[in-house]
Amino acid sequence: MSLPGAEDRESQALGDLHVVCLSAMGPVPFAAMLLSDLGARVTRVDRPGRSERVTGLSLHDDPRTRGHRGVGIDLRSEGGRSVLLRLLGDADVFLEGMRPGATERLGIGPDDLLAVNPRLVYGRATGWGQSGPRAQQAGHDINYAGLAGAVFPLGPADAPPLPPLNMLADFGGGGTYLALGVLAALHQRRRTGRGQVVDAAMVDGVASLTSMMHGMLAAGSWSDERGDNLLDGAAPFYRTYRTSDGGFMAVGSLEPQFYRDLLDALALDPDEWPQHDRSRWPAQAAALGEIFASRTRAAWEEVFAGRDACVTPVLSLAEAGASRELRERGTYVEWDGVSQPAPAPRLSDSPVVRRPRSRWCGDTDGVLATLGYPTDEIAALRADGVVA
Repeated sequence: MSLPGAEDRESQALGDLHVVCLSAMGPVPFAAMLLSDLGARVTRVDRPGRSERVTGLSLHDDPRTRGHRGVGIDLRSEGGRSVLLRLLGDADVFLEGMRPGATERLGIGPDDLLAVNPRLVYGRATGWGQSGPRAQQAGHDINYAGLAGAVFPLGPADAPPLPPLNMLADFGGGGTYLALGVLAALHQRRRTGRGQVVDAAMVDGVASLTSMMHGMLAAGSWSDERGDNLLDGAAPFYRTYRTSDGGFMAVGSLEPQFYRDLLDALALDPDEWPQHDRSRWPAQAAALGEIFASRTRAAWEEVFAGRDACVTPVLSLAEAGASRELRERGTYVEWDGVSQPAPAPRLSDSPVVRRPRSRWCGDTDGVLATLGYPTDEIAALRADGVVA
């Protein structure tokens, strides 16, 4: 397995783009992965001496590093800053996830880099944004999503809200929105010839993800109470149920025709099971709980196979990765010995090129060589601690 050559890059949607990103947690590596999966060349700037393990995950085992080149540069030194500026001379995108003002203090803020490369799209991912009362405050996914109103509806009414596994703020409202903003800025650059700054605040992105619920709230079809709504587990036809073997089935029979199919599969009388009589929802949910608890998950899969009742098994992460159905679809793949989700979305004219994951500071010599640094100068930079 090798990095794609020029011919391979030409077949990729973003094959002509060079993205430089600073090592970070959360949204930045996820956005870099999305761009790399679509063909962009990604060079990741690692901080020398910093441990590569975060949350117990080795960088080399992290699918988000696939396709990256890792170069170690000490950005606190003037020499390191010069190396970065040289690296960014022909780059299209720069991504960073530091607190507001941190890159400016290092001399690599938007004004510094756009002065060197006016076509550069400068992507910034933060929790609270570049401005506001919390701009300098630390936080994580659960904090940003919680303040944006996206955590409160998660979980049963009689228990605290559930953490959203970092998927809401870090990856959904953060990395995905950062990548979207970068692509929009690149599209505008085609008309103007100028780069710009993309301010991707996770709290903003998560708030955006709740747009439909705010519309339902305004229309009076959403209660501002947890466990009291169509989509938060209150409806007996849109929730999960435990099976006899400890598994779970997901029931999503929202539309009337799918609800009728659910009742038919369970041999329930539609006249006794009105769908939208909220006064009956608690009793209906209890009854469905008993029904689903009477059989194994596999047995229920057989019952609903081929039906449009919108009833499916709830798989664990390991089960999903090993699922024959999802493997045949190509949703999960085996790359470099690690089971992981395949690139998404799929483009009909841009086949995926499998790229190896990166090692911490593992490509420094190769990257510097492509920038024109001779071997002896690379050795001198390493001896001075400028690169690693």
